[in-house]
Amino acid sequence: RSSPDVFESRMEKRNEVKKQPVGSSRQGEFIKCMEEKARPAEGLGTKTSKGGFTKDKTLDSIFNVEMVKEKSAEEIKQIWNQYFSAKDTVYAVIPAEKFDLIWKRAQKCPSFLYALPRKEGYEFFVGQWSGTELHFTSLINVQTQGEAAPSQLVLYHYPELQKEKGIVLMTAEMDSKFLVVHEAQCLANQVQLFYATDRLETYGLVEIFNHRSSEFKYMSVIAELEQSGLGRELRPGQVSDKS
Repeated sequence: RSSPDVFESRMEKRNEVKKQPVGSSRQGEFIKCMEEKARPAEGLGTKTSKGGFTKDKTLDSIFNVEMVKEKSAEEIKQIWNQYFSAKDTVYAVIPAEKFDLIWKRAQKCPSFLYALPRKEGYEFFVGQWSGTELHFTSLINVQTQGEAAPSQLVLYHYPELQKEKGIVLMTAEMDSKFLVVHEAQCLANQVQLFYATDRLETYGLVEIFNHRSSEFKYMSVIAELEQSGLGRELRPGQVSDKS
């Protein structure tokens, strides 16, 4: 993200990058194993569900859990981040306590409306939890297609290591026709902004959206987003635009 030219070069020479050493030999062997597991599921269209995303995308399909049982949470975090850093996707390692709060609130409030800054104004996306998956669909598609509206972004949360290692792994798939990585990252960051906040007024917007929809105001989401500073890089040169 900080060096676009370097990133582009790495993407163009992806095969060479994969062959380079990534620390110790055991770590290199581990990432090789991840590559072998991930290869059949890469891209859209192999084992897919509605919207073209991977169906039943388990942690085992991209990550050899047995190989990390003896590693620390910090080592797993480094491996996870290093593996996905060369991929055009969104990923994170979430502390168990934070995910506990998100998950508890998601059970009570499974959907929310997120605002994505555009060059002019905002585009709204509905985020809907389905188990530990969080599906994002543009509001305009929901309004025109209803339940048949396809997802444009899915965040996959894996709590398999939550109790033992104190972390929850997250990665994503997105429809690149509608979103690029930094836009998807902005939506993912908003999940923590609204669901993991200690500020009751902020989470209160989620409760209103789910349980008192007639009181919900779109501008309240935009105000929280602008106050947080999230998505500012999506609209360079614009300090505030509440259109």
